[in-house]
Amino acid sequence: MSILGQAPSAMNITLNGNKTDFDNISTISELLENLDLAVDSVVVELNTKIIQPDSYGATQLGEGDGVEIIRFVGGG
Repeated sequence: MSILGQAPSAMNITLNGNKTDFDNISTISELLENLDLAVDSVVVELNTKIIQPDSYGATQLGEGDGVEIIRFVGGG
């Protein structure tokens, strides 16, 4: 948790199996925005639990969390 008025420090999460540091990320929505991924094209799993898209903005990420992002790809 950051102190009021100070920018949050880097957070380490495991993203699709890779330990990764992110700055200024606190929610799933912010993570997706940082990765340039559209909410309607992914499924997000946080610590083995699938998160509903309407909860992305309210779902907080924490140090050491495990996040899996699965993207939908069309084609034939």
